[in-house]
Amino acid sequence: MKRSETRKNSYTGYLMMTVVLAVITMIACVLIFRFYFSHFTAETDAGRYENYYVMIAENSNDSLWQSIYEGAYEAGIDVNSYVDLLNGSFDNNYSKEDLMRIAIASQVDGIIVAADKSAGMTELIDEAAGEGIPVVTLYGDNTHSRRCTFVGIGSYDLGREYGKEVLEIVQEKQALRVEADGQGETAVSDEPDRVEVAVLVNAHAQDYGQNILCSGIQDTIEKGKKDGMDIRLTLISIDDTNAFFVEESIRDIFMEGAAPDIIVCLNELNTVCVYRAVVDYNRVGQVNILGYYDSETILKAIERNVIYATVSIDTEQMGRYCVDALTEYHTTGNTSQYFMADIKLINRENVEEHMREVAENDK
Repeated sequence: MKRSETRKNSYTGYLMMTVVLAVITMIACVLIFRFYFSHFTAETDAGRYENYYVMIAENSNDSLWQSIYEGAYEAGIDVNSYVDLLNGSFDNNYSKEDLMRIAIASQVDGIIVAADKSAGMTELIDEAAGEGIPVVTLYGDNTHSRRCTFVGIGSYDLGREYGKEVLEIVQEKQALRVEADGQGETAVSDEPDRVEVAVLVNAHAQDYGQNILCSGIQDTIEKGKKDGMDIRLTLISIDDTNAFFVEESIRDIFMEGAAPDIIVCLNELNTVCVYRAVVDYNRVGQVNILGYYDSETILKAIERNVIYATVSIDTEQMGRYCVDALTEYHTTGNTSQYFMADIKLINRENVEEHMREVAENDK
């Protein structure tokens, strides 16, 4: 009995120590960031900037988020405001909620956050609004909160673009099948070949954006498919906690049996991992990839006919919209409820032109 009580007391002691250390660490981060913020004006060209905004990204190391941040940073410079990527200000892997608390405690002039619909995020956005700090939700929205605006993309429209590409791929497959039948290379069948389409969705997503996007894909396929098309759409959950889990989840798709004919990726990391898996498992030409974002790796894969097409997001526009919304809010006390960034489909026909445009813009 005494031994059991000793273990219980020991466990309680460790638990309390862990909580205390976590609180101390958070307080230390707030104090450090407040010190940085208090001296910010003097450290940035002697008070050139009127406002200090922070961005809390989904993944600060992702090239898409880096590009969005660069767009916001440049837009901020134009209106005498400084945008800081808060994820990159600390070595520790703090959650978005932790970073929101730090930003609120530091009394920044505005917050740009990759939000979700969790109750915790709602409370933090409302807390920031209560402190007079406007919050822009970026890429992921929280409609139940007091955020001032949402900057993102039209999920349904994006789904329609993917749906159109699925139909185009199926038509190409049918044309090749008819040609092969005419040459006597395959047996003619009255039954259409089933085309398996897999959409890779985030297993931990708490918003409806993915559902709306998938509805856009499904509706476009149902409205556009012709006689003889048998298309089956399935969703595959991918654990995107870190890059290793993503790679393992995607490799399981290829190892467990027949891979889907078409794989739709909804972020850059999934696109690159599927591309590598298709090459590693010798499925080039058998598995068509519809990707997301226009990184150099993805564009080169389109050139090599490994990735069928990808969707490019105007990240510079998206970042600029965030700053425009905060500027308008500080000036008038109000702003538009939604800002939607442009999207562009890149495939074999226009990839070289797109790469030239990117190279010219980088000069």
